[in-house]
Amino acid sequence: MTDDIGHRPEDIPGIEDAHASGGVRRRPVTIVRGAGARLWDDTGKEYIDCASAHGWTNVGHCHPDVVSAIEQQARCLMALNESAYNDKRAQWYSTLAGILDNQFGTTDRGALSRIHACNSGAEAVEAALKFARFYTGRTQFVAFGGGFHGRTFGALSVTSTRRYREPFDPLVPGVTHVPFNDAEAVAAAVTDDTAGVIVEIIQGEGGVREANAEFIGEVQRICRERGALFIVDEIQTGFGRTGRWFACQHVGAEPDIVVLAKALGGGLPMGAAVWRSGLGQFETGLHGSTFGAAPLACAASIASMRVLERDALPERADALGKRVHEELRSCVSTPDQPTIVREVRGRGLMIGVELRRSVTPVLRALVDAGVWALPAGKNVLRLMPPLVITEEELSRAVGLVIAALRGA
Repeated sequence: MTDDIGHRPEDIPGIEDAHASGGVRRRPVTIVRGAGARLWDDTGKEYIDCASAHGWTNVGHCHPDVVSAIEQQARCLMALNESAYNDKRAQWYSTLAGILDNQFGTTDRGALSRIHACNSGAEAVEAALKFARFYTGRTQFVAFGGGFHGRTFGALSVTSTRRYREPFDPLVPGVTHVPFNDAEAVAAAVTDDTAGVIVEIIQGEGGVREANAEFIGEVQRICRERGALFIVDEIQTGFGRTGRWFACQHVGAEPDIVVLAKALGGGLPMGAAVWRSGLGQFETGLHGSTFGAAPLACAASIASMRVLERDALPERADALGKRVHEELRSCVSTPDQPTIVREVRGRGLMIGVELRRSVTPVLRALVDAGVWALPAGKNVLRLMPPLVITEEELSRAVGLVIAALRGA
């Protein structure tokens, strides 16, 4: 069997390897179809998806409502930049701003309602950093060890991982990285030159490590006191992943800027930096995005947000996540029952299992068993299934994960 231009399934890895940039390592599997929390490869083998395309598909693969919205909009208007008004974009702005207002409310700086739309998390971070500089007139930033914010120059500059950074030094100057959950270090680092402090409430790539509420409260206080903007990266944690609409809500955070992407697009590329209305806007011409808030992406995003709300998926993630955490904790090593599992972390359906050795053999065993999962560093297994995963699918996946952990 061949595709429309004569390629056989066995040709696909060779074609990709011959032309891909080389920046991303691939598993020796060709995924060709997805539905809900299931994936299928080109041999017909089925996998339970516990990765959600790195947190992209919170409402599942090819959700019927999202597919229908895309089909309808594709027949009407797919591409239009912000040089003209558009009905679908206006609907998207209103829907997203309404959700943010319901979840965060208004502070003395206004509601989270000024939205820069773009195509990815890294672009959203770039916009947030640019706006913080523009608004404050300052040039420096504080970020955290273990933090990951993207791979473009500004986003990479506030990312801490050396192996991502060093090949591209020198990066954007004026960024200080301090230890995560260390409020004293933040107090020492934030100065009159600091435009903003950027933090993940739960670090995804950094091992599914959670900020404690006292720390976030202090970061927020220091920012307010010293005139820096408090920027929260919700790219991976947003839209129900952690059992609330946004991870900020677990710790009572009131960000000046929130950065969104991944699940925002419902399966299409989309990002956004959103800041408090009282902070104002960019001057015309200072920033933009050719593809930002294209009508097609707006349609997918609106449909996805409606599914999250209608089906109470954040609440569902909370309930299912508590069950999964409880089951996985049975694998944590004790003096009486030593295992390779050091700790289980996370919230909702964003779960990290820290191991005493490399996670790679466990990931390979899971692929063989029909579970698609992720690493979060060298020794952390990350589980992020779609929030629509059925209880039966989740129970089976967790059983296979436990078997892989005990067999490693």
